[in-house]
Parts: sequence; C-alpha cells; structure tokens
Amino acid sequence: MATVAASSGRSEIDCLSGTPRAHALDRWIYVLSASLFVIIVLIGFIPDSLMKIEMVKAGQRAPFPPILHVHAVLMGSYLLFLLSQTWLVATGRTGWHRTIGPIGGLLAIALISVGFILAPTMYHQVADGLQAAPAQAKAPLEALLLRLDNILLLQTQAGVLFGLFVALGLAARNRDPGFHKRMMIIAPAMALGAAFARMPWIPQTIPDSPLSLQIYQMLAIAPLFAWDVMRNRRVHQAYIVLAAAYLPFAVAAHLLWDTPGWHGTARAIMGL
Repeated sequence: MATVAASSGRSEIDCLSGTPRAHALDRWIYVLSASLFVIIVLIGFIPDSLMKIEMVKAGQRAPFPPILHVHAVLMGSYLLFLLSQTWLVATGRTGWHRTIGPIGGLLAIALISVGFILAPTMYHQVADGLQAAPAQAKAPLEALLLRLDNILLLQTQAGVLFGLFVALGLAARNRDPGFHKRMMIIAPAMALGAAFARMPWIPQTIPDSPLSLQIYQMLAIAPLFAWDVMRNRRVHQAYIVLAAAYLPFAVAAHLLWDTPGWHGTARAIMGL
C-alpha cells in the first residue's frame, strides 16, 4: 500500500493532466499571453516613438496628428484591460471580470473606429507633404507612399480580424467560455504587426513582403496554442476559426503586395 501511495504521489506531481500545476497553467497562460503582448508593444513602440519625437523636434518630420495619440492611448488601454481581465480570472475574481467586461467591448469599438480614421490621416499627411515638397525631396516621400499602400493591406486585415474575433469572443462569453477566452487573446494579436515592424533588429521581410509580420503574429499566440495542444491533445476550435479567417487575408496580402493594381486601388480608396 505504501508503494502504491508513493507511486500515486509521483504521478500527481509529474503528470500534467489533472495536477495543480496543470490547472494553474490553465489559468495563468492567459495572463502570460496578455503580458507578452504588452511587452511586444512596449519594445516595438517606445524606441521608435522616442526617435520620431526627436525628429519632430529637429524639424525632420511633421508633428504627430492628434488622432495618433488617441489611438495609442486606446491601444494601451485595451491591452492593459485585457491583462487585468486575465488576472481577475486567474485569481478567481470572476465576478469582477464579468462586471467590468463591457468596458472591453467599448474600448474595442473605439479602437476600431479610431484605427479606420488614423490610416487615412497618416496616408494623407504623406500625400500632402509630397504635393508640397520641393523636387529634390519628392523621391523619399513617393517611396514612403508606395510603402503605405502596402501597409494598408495589413491595417485592413488587423482592423477587420480584430473586430471579428472580439465580436465572436463576446458572443460566446456565456455559452462557451473556452472559445471566449481564446478569442479575446487571439484578437489583439492581429494588431501586433505594427509593433514587430518597428523592431529592425529582428529578421524582417518588410518592405518586400508581409511574411515576417504574419509569422511574428502567429508566434505571439504560439505559447497559448502549444499549451492547448499539449494539455488537451487536440486543436481547439478557436484556432480553426483563426485559420479560416486569417488565411484569406494573408494570401491576399501576398498576391496584392506591391502590385500596380493594388497601388492604384489603394490610391482610389484614399481618395487620391
């Protein structure tokens, strides 16, 4: 009996399934994922923003439009809210999680709305600068505008998929909590490409291809996906929904990237 008890004790410690360690990771993997997103954004945007602020002070670039500051505040607020929500669940404060949950929906709506204002604002800032620039300064601005045409593909993908996944996650919050919590993590990962694009010290295919940013987005949710597969021995339906929605945008971005047809379409969308 003592031998059986000892063997049973080792099994409870060493095996993942059903152990306190596994159940703790079930809760805290979402906190870790949300924390990772915050770290990615800080690493990507802080050095880039400081550099651009110095360029503005030196008169080397136009000042930031106010809508950019609004977008930054909303994005930061959403990520911190996501982190707080995952922490509330991990620590058993589910009542508070449900009570303040609607704030996340409002932040998401505001973020999407501002994002679809920000993209044309930044685009027209460059286009207007190109029109007013002297001949010797036009070439860099023309190159930047071509790059913005391509980035518009990723901005559209991020805005649409973020909104779609948040909506699906919120719709499932009562009937399918497992789907809900995964969608709420997957959704903001769709917007992390902007942060990764501001990390020149990691391998990049930009501006030639969107591949590197798409890979990094998937790597951001890889810890959650890997834990899910290891823990449950199957692929959760949330990742199937992700693949079904993400792949058409990813393929379209590769097919349209830097093509004359897309450049013309982007200019038409932006009213040029």
